[in-house]
Amino acid sequence: MVSAGDFRNGVTFEMEGNVYQIVEFQHVKPGKGAAFVRTKIRNVISGSVVEKTFNPNDKYPTAFVERKEMEYSYSDGDLYYFMDPESYELIPVNQSDLGDNFKFVKENMVCKILSYKGNVFGVEPPTFVELQVTQTDPGFKGDTATNATKPATLETGAEVRVPLFIDEGDMIRIDTRTGEYMERA
Repeated sequence: MVSAGDFRNGVTFEMEGNVYQIVEFQHVKPGKGAAFVRTKIRNVISGSVVEKTFNPNDKYPTAFVERKEMEYSYSDGDLYYFMDPESYELIPVNQSDLGDNFKFVKENMVCKILSYKGNVFGVEPPTFVELQVTQTDPGFKGDTATNATKPATLETGAEVRVPLFIDEGDMIRIDTRTGEYMERA
């Protein structure tokens, strides 16, 4: 059990049949009236963020979200298969549980599989990935303004904006949280 007075960023707990994670919290002690805890909580299953206030004495059961590193093997229609490196067991994950940043993952990359009570609800790709540019327009010298970019297609099929000096065949590093070009690899 965790009390609302002990809330910290990253704490997961069960409330009303859902699992929530603290995104932001603030202990408020007004001059008049009782103290309370103002929070932003994220439903770890659906991803929605809600603002809620709690009485510091409220108690909630702690929820243990399991994060396990697994290797992405292949996809078959709407199912994506991940291999457990210890047991070599393949675990299917539905396409709806992957998230938008999965477009930067290629086969054999290690991802974190998020599960609660054995049910997989999300996949965290590596924070930074190195991918090859498969298609982009050539950049021209003298064609630059400040921070000029052009579209580029990566080997996974994802499209990102890159600086004009990047050519086809270049390896680049991408931040999967924002989907932005970081640097040449």
